[in-house]
Amino acid sequence: MGFYDQSVVTAAGEEISMKDYEGKVVLVVNTATGCGFTPHYKDLEAMYEKYHDRGFEIIDVPCNQFAGQTPGTDDEIHEFCQLRYNTQFPQMKKADVNGETAIPLFKYLKEQKGFEGFGKGPAAFAMKAMLKKMDKDYKNNPEIKWNFTKFVVDRKGNVVARFEPTEKMGNVDKCVEGLL
Repeated sequence: MGFYDQSVVTAAGEEISMKDYEGKVVLVVNTATGCGFTPHYKDLEAMYEKYHDRGFEIIDVPCNQFAGQTPGTDDEIHEFCQLRYNTQFPQMKKADVNGETAIPLFKYLKEQKGFEGFGKGPAAFAMKAMLKKMDKDYKNNPEIKWNFTKFVVDRKGNVVARFEPTEKMGNVDKCVEGLL
């Protein structure tokens, strides 16, 4: 099974096939409304506005698996994103991205691109220290480590990149732009 065989459920309960995104560059991200990385919404919206007309889509999957940082309902999440960050891309139904209850889309993405590290800098150091306390073997499994992990899918449905939340959004932007 490939990317186009996957689906996701919208906040309204409608199932959307990834086949609907065939021929587009897609960024799939697990998000949270109460996280230190929540300001990534601003950069995501800027990318969406800059590239949407060129065939770029964002699939935003809110997730409450990381320190309970997305406690609201789907409607509350949507309202938060629109009021705080003026998002125009849709938020999907809140879902799990890890464990037995992870939605198939994220299981697939993690199979395609495993964890490769947090990089360097203060945020990366903080994430490493926190995760080492939670999971001593975190480096050796593909699980999503925190909110705002991003996967980039090219126009042919290939998962070409995984960006941890500590990655500079400018690097995510460059990756997307290079595929458009």
